[in-house]
Amino acid sequence: MTLSFVTGVGSRLAARLLDRFGTPRAILTASRAALQESGLSGEQIEHLSSHAPWREAERQLKGIEAMGAEVLVWSDARYPALLREIYDPPLVLYAAGQIDEVLQRPSLAIVGTRRPSTYGANAAEHLARDLACRGLVIVSGFARGIDAAAHRGALEANGKTVAVLGTGLDVTYPWENRKLVEAIRANGVLLTEFALGTPPVPRNFPFRNRLISGLSLGVMVVEAAEHSGSLITARLAVEQNREVFAVPGNITSSKSFGPNYLIKQGAKLVQTWRDVVEEFPYDVRKAFLTEEEGVPGEQTQQPALVLSEEETKVVDLLSTDTPVHMDELLTRSGLPSSELMRVLLDLEIKDVIKQLPGKNFVKKL
Repeated sequence: MTLSFVTGVGSRLAARLLDRFGTPRAILTASRAALQESGLSGEQIEHLSSHAPWREAERQLKGIEAMGAEVLVWSDARYPALLREIYDPPLVLYAAGQIDEVLQRPSLAIVGTRRPSTYGANAAEHLARDLACRGLVIVSGFARGIDAAAHRGALEANGKTVAVLGTGLDVTYPWENRKLVEAIRANGVLLTEFALGTPPVPRNFPFRNRLISGLSLGVMVVEAAEHSGSLITARLAVEQNREVFAVPGNITSSKSFGPNYLIKQGAKLVQTWRDVVEEFPYDVRKAFLTEEEGVPGEQTQQPALVLSEEETKVVDLLSTDTPVHMDELLTRSGLPSSELMRVLLDLEIKDVIKQLPGKNFVKKL
């Protein structure tokens, strides 16, 4: 931790120093001449030789322990194995939640725009739910939009999810996701390479994208504009030898540019959870495609969902991509207001529809 707080010593320089000196302690106690030979500037050597990095490490460690979180370093056996393989893995990770249970399990990253369409949010949540309920950990960046939908989908399935933050563990951003914090901590992991107190500085978010892809077997993009950060994550996934997946979108929508472009470049088109699992290594794929699930391409029998005549009428008025306001449903269904409210509530309980802000409703995928 002390080494990580030395000015100008990032993960790549730290790796070179550790290759030469062996341990962080050896670096911190090395002679000025040896450090100069390793490429450190005079300012970096002065800061390294001072007590400031050590004091900051002590302060951070007390804060981390006070909030019940933990510090993972390269030499820690619990440091995510896949993340060690990337070009510049973080020297230090700060984590809160079910670290032992989650960080070594197979995972998929789901990313996309912060301003999704109803279709995009629905697709991300649906696919995350289907994958998480089968044991795959869903990784995302805790941003509003597709990221939040992916986290919610995993949690709805009682699955596990990892939120890779662009801030310190004690900073919640965006604030609208504050209810997700404790839910993810209880059913997954909050993870960051940024120290406590780090604010949501714009440059931190593209930088943390390499962790999102690095933790995962693959990256799925659900809606992303032409210059989206999600495309950066997909590019990083290719560089890290990870799989790239994309959910196709409406060709007239700017939000579909990213996934449709990736599909043209060879990304795997995703319609169901099987499209993802089939691309994983054999040992991982075998664990997901059990005899109960059948072989790829087979359709498994699901219990028929019984709907009343009124429920069927309302469902037929809804779609998965265009929200319908309650007033329109009232007019088109011909049901009394109290009866329509009861039917909508029953359909939500049965997980057939979803209510959006402003009393708008969509059919769930």
